[in-house]
Amino acid sequence: MRFAIAIPQYARERRFDDGAFRTYLARAEELGAFEGAWVQEQVIGSAGSLAPLQTLSFAAACTSRLRLGCAVFVLPLHNPLHLAKAISSLDCLSHGRVDVGVATGGKGRPFGAFGVDPDRPVARFNEALALMKACWTQPVIEFDGRLWTIHGGSMEPKPVQKPHPPVWFGGSAPAGMRRAVRHGDGFMGAGSQTVAQFAGQVRVVREELDAHNRDPATFRIGKRVYVHVDDDATRGARRLDEALTRHYGRGGWAEHILAGPAEVCAAGIRAVSDAGAELILLNPMLDDAEQLERLSAEVIPAVS
Repeated sequence: MRFAIAIPQYARERRFDDGAFRTYLARAEELGAFEGAWVQEQVIGSAGSLAPLQTLSFAAACTSRLRLGCAVFVLPLHNPLHLAKAISSLDCLSHGRVDVGVATGGKGRPFGAFGVDPDRPVARFNEALALMKACWTQPVIEFDGRLWTIHGGSMEPKPVQKPHPPVWFGGSAPAGMRRAVRHGDGFMGAGSQTVAQFAGQVRVVREELDAHNRDPATFRIGKRVYVHVDDDATRGARRLDEALTRHYGRGGWAEHILAGPAEVCAAGIRAVSDAGAELILLNPMLDDAEQLERLSAEVIPAVS
C-alpha cells in the first residue's frame, strides 16, 4: 500500500498563500510517507479552487521527488491538443513526475457551458484520449477522427515518461472501469464512493484484467479518501462535512468521509486497502499542515 496527499489548491478571496503552499509541499516531501501529491479540477464553482495544471506547475518548482497528479480532468470538456501539450510540458518541467487522471464526466456536468454535446461525452472522451496519446508518441502525427483530424503535424517536446505519463481513469460506471483496463494504466476510485461501492468497482476492474489477460502488476488501483484526524470524532466529522459542502456546494457526506481519532482513521484506511486500493490518496479538506503531520505520524504507521 502506498500513499499520496492532496495539494491545498485554494486562493480564496483572490489571495494565494504561496509561503504556506511551498512549506506544505516541502514538508510532504521531507516526511517520506507520500509517493505523490494530487490536485482536482473544478472549473465552475465557488470554492476558490485553482486550476490543476497551473497548480501542478507551481508544485513542480517546489518539489523534486513527489509525483504530481490530477484526479481528474473531465476530458470531454478539454481540447485534447491543448491538454496534451500542457501535460507534456509539465512532465518535462517536473522531470517525469506526472500522473494524469481522466474521466468522461457524469450527467451533472455543465457540458453546454463548454460548447460540448452532452449526448456524446463517451465518444468525445475516447477520441480525445487517442489523439493525446498520438501527440505524445508519434514523431509525425497521423490522426483521422470524427471530431479532430491532423496529418503530418508534430508535437514537441514529448513527455519524459515513455510512452507517456501514466493515465488513471476515474468514474463510477462499470463501462468506465472496463475502458480503464483497455486504455489506461490505473483506476482511481472517487472520494464520493463508499468503501462497499469501491469494492464492487475493484471486482469489475479485476474481472476485466483477467478477461484481457493483462498482468495486474501493470495496472494500479487507487482511491481518494476524505479524511480528518480529530480526537473528537463528532467534531471532526462535522468540520469535514462542512468543508466538503463548501467545496462542492452540496451536503450529505457522512457515509463518504473518514473522521475521528487516529486509530479510527487507520481502521477506515485499512478497510479501503482491504477493498483493493494499492494507492490511497488522503484528502484532508482543512487544517492542511496539521493534518499532514498527524496523518504521517499517527495514521500511516498504523496501516503500513
